[in-house]
Amino acid sequence: MSYTLVIAEKPSVAANIAAALGVKEKQDGYMEGAGYLISWCVGHLIGLAEAAAYGEQYKKWSYDSLPILPQEWKYTVAKDKDKQFKILKELMHRADVSEVVNACDAGREGELIFRFVYEMAGCKKPMRRLWISSMESEAIRRGFESLKDGREYDALFASALCRAKADWLIGINATRLFSVLYHHTLNVGRVQTPTLKMLVDRDAAITRFKREKYYHVRLAIGGAEAVSERISDTQKAKVLKTACETSQAVCVSVVKEKKAITPPKLFDLTSLQREANRLFGYTAKQTLDLAQALYEKRLLTYPRTDSVFLTDDMGDTAAQIAALLCSKLPFMAGAEFNPGVSRMLDSKKVSDHHAIIPTMELAKADFAALPESERNILTLAGVRLLFAAAEPHIYEAVTAVFSCAGTEFTAKGKTVLAAGWKELERRYRATLKAKPDADEDEAAGLALEVPDFAEGQQFDNPAATVTEHDTTPPKQHTEATLLSAMERAGNEETDPKYRAPAKSQDFVGKGGATEQNEYPALDGCSEAEFATTQRRGLGTPATRAAIIEKLIKGGFIQRKGKQLLPTKDGNNLICVLPETLTSPQLTAEWENKLTQIAKGTAAPEDFMRGIEDMARELVKTYPFLSDKDKGLFKEEKQAIGKCPRCGGDVYEGKKNYYCSNKDCAFVMWKNDRFFEERKITFTPKIAAELLKSGKAKVKKLYSPKTGKTYDGTIVLADTGGKYVNYRISVQRDREVTQQA
Repeated sequence: MSYTLVIAEKPSVAANIAAALGVKEKQDGYMEGAGYLISWCVGHLIGLAEAAAYGEQYKKWSYDSLPILPQEWKYTVAKDKDKQFKILKELMHRADVSEVVNACDAGREGELIFRFVYEMAGCKKPMRRLWISSMESEAIRRGFESLKDGREYDALFASALCRAKADWLIGINATRLFSVLYHHTLNVGRVQTPTLKMLVDRDAAITRFKREKYYHVRLAIGGAEAVSERISDTQKAKVLKTACETSQAVCVSVVKEKKAITPPKLFDLTSLQREANRLFGYTAKQTLDLAQALYEKRLLTYPRTDSVFLTDDMGDTAAQIAALLCSKLPFMAGAEFNPGVSRMLDSKKVSDHHAIIPTMELAKADFAALPESERNILTLAGVRLLFAAAEPHIYEAVTAVFSCAGTEFTAKGKTVLAAGWKELERRYRATLKAKPDADEDEAAGLALEVPDFAEGQQFDNPAATVTEHDTTPPKQHTEATLLSAMERAGNEETDPKYRAPAKSQDFVGKGGATEQNEYPALDGCSEAEFATTQRRGLGTPATRAAIIEKLIKGGFIQRKGKQLLPTKDGNNLICVLPETLTSPQLTAEWENKLTQIAKGTAAPEDFMRGIEDMARELVKTYPFLSDKDKGLFKEEKQAIGKCPRCGGDVYEGKKNYYCSNKDCAFVMWKNDRFFEERKITFTPKIAAELLKSGKAKVKKLYSPKTGKTYDGTIVLADTGGKYVNYRISVQRDREVTQQA
C-alpha cells in the first residue's frame, strides 16, 4: 500500500484536514489512515541561517566584515523544532510514500514554509499543492479533488525566497552597519523602517503645527442654521454679526441632489484589522491571531487575504451564509433585508484568496461559547457581509445659500429616501459597548432636514451668533490609520493604471464608498494586472501586524492608548538613515517586484542583484562617523541625587550608585553587607532618599541578633573613607535607640 503524505502549516490545520479525509489514527507527530499520512510544520520550521554560519569573521559585529553577501545560502532548523523536522524527513523518505501534498497556508509564506522543509529534507518525490481558503470539511474535500502540480507554484516560491533573502540581506547589513557606527543596536528593515518614518513624519507635522483661531457667523433662518465661511479676524466677525441682525437675508439658491452611498466592500485582512482597532481597540496582531483562531475552528475563511471580493462561483454560498447570519445575530430580528450578493462577486479581482467571510460551520457554532474577542471578530466579519449584500443608502442632499449684509451663508441638510445598509449599520452600532464617533454626514451638518426654501425668499433681521474655533493639527496615527497608510504607500509614484485601489469604506460611521466605481483606473485591466496592484504598499496583509510589533519591541515606537508614537530612538533612527531605507515608495516598488516574480513576469536574479548592490552601496557610503554623531543613541541616565562629598550627580550602575565626578571616590554598593545582613534590597528609591535627606525609612528590616523583623530608618553615616557606612535608627515608644 502506498501513502500520500500531507504536510500542513500547523497541528490544528492538520487535524481539520484529517477530520475531513477520515484519517483517525494518531502517531508521534503525524496521523495515519485512509491512504494518507498527515503531518505539520509548526509554522516556520526552517529558516535562513544567521550570519555567523558563513564564517568566524561574522560572529562579531564589525564594519570591516561588511557587506555580508552569501554565495551559497545556508538554512537551519528553528530552535526546539528539530524533532518535528526529523519526523517530516523520515516520512518523506518512507518507501511507501508515493507523493507529498503541500497543505500549508495558500499564499507566499505558506509556500516558503513547505519548500524549505521539502528541500532541506532532500525530498525528490512528486509534489502537489492544496490551495483552499476555507477550513470547512467540504472545502477541504473539494480541494483534494482538484490538487495542482506543485511545480505550478515555482514562481510563487521564487518570490517568497527573494523576499526572505532580501529581508536577510538588508536587515543584517543595515542593522550591523548602523549599530556598529552608533554603538547601539539599531534594527533596520526594508519594510519596518519606512513604516517608522510614517510615524516620525506625522509626529513632526504635529510638533510644527501652529494653532490658529477662526470664526463663523451663524444665522437662524426659518428653522435652519446658515453658516458663513471662515473669518480669521474676531472683530470682522462681530461687525458682520451686528450688520446681519439689522439686515435682510435673501435665499439666492437652493440645490437638491439625490445621492447614494453604496454598501462597503467585504473585508480583506487590513480592513478587518483597521475596523477591529477602531471599534474594539485590538492591535493588528491581536486581530490576526483572533481571525487565525477562527479559521482553524473552521468558522472564518482564510484571513491572510488582500481581496475584497468573492469568486463568481460563490454566490449561492454567500446568500446562504447571509441568511444564516440573519438568524444568528439578534439585532437582525425584524430587519427588512433581501440580500443581493452579485456586487460581491468578481473572480478577476481575487488574487490568492477571496475576501474574509464566516463559513457555513456557523450553523453549528455556539456564539455564546466563543471568547468575547473571537465573537467580536466573527460578528464583525458577518456584519460586513450583511452590509455588502444590502441595498445602497439613498438620500437627498439640500444646499441653500443666503445673502445677508453682503456675505453668503450656507445651510446644508439631507432627507433620507431609502436607509438601505445604513439601517443595518445603525442596528449593529447600537450593540457596541463603546459607541463610534458620529458619522461624516452629522459632522458636516447634514444630519437634519432643511426646510423647503425657495429662491428669493426673504428673512428680516435674522438672529446671529459668532462661534470661535481653532485649527487642529493632524492626529497621531492609530494602528487603524497606520495600516491604511502602509497599504497605500507608494501610490503617488505609481502609474494610475496600476495604482492600488483606495479602500475608503470604514463602515461604522464612515459612510462607505460612493456611487462612483471604487476601482476607476482598473477598468479593463487583466486579472494578472489587477493582482499586481494588490501588493502595492508596505509589507503584505499577513506581515503588517508583525512589523508594528517589531518596532515596538525594538523601542522605536510606543503605544499610548490607541495611538502609536515614535520614541526618541525612533526619531533619531530616521534622521540618520538614508532615504533609500526610509522611502515607502521604494519599498512598495520592491513588494510589487516580488508580486511580478510570483506571476512569472520578472526575474528573481535581477531583483536579488539590485538588493545586493544596495547593500554594497550602503557600506561604501557610511565608512565612519564623527564623535558627536556616535553618541546620538547614547542612553541618557537620570541622576538619582547629589553626591554628599562633592555635590556631583550620582547615577545608578549595574552594581552600585556612583558619583559622576571621576575625582570623587563616593560609591554605594548594592551588595553592601549592611543591606544583605538585614535582608533588604538596596533599591534606587532608598538610595535617592539617603542622598536627599541622609536617611530612609524602611519596613521589615531583619535583625541578625533576634531573627525578627522591625521597621526602622537607615541613616547615611559617610565619613569620607573608601567605603560608605550606614546605621539604623529604631523608634520604640518615642524612645530612640541607635544600632551600629
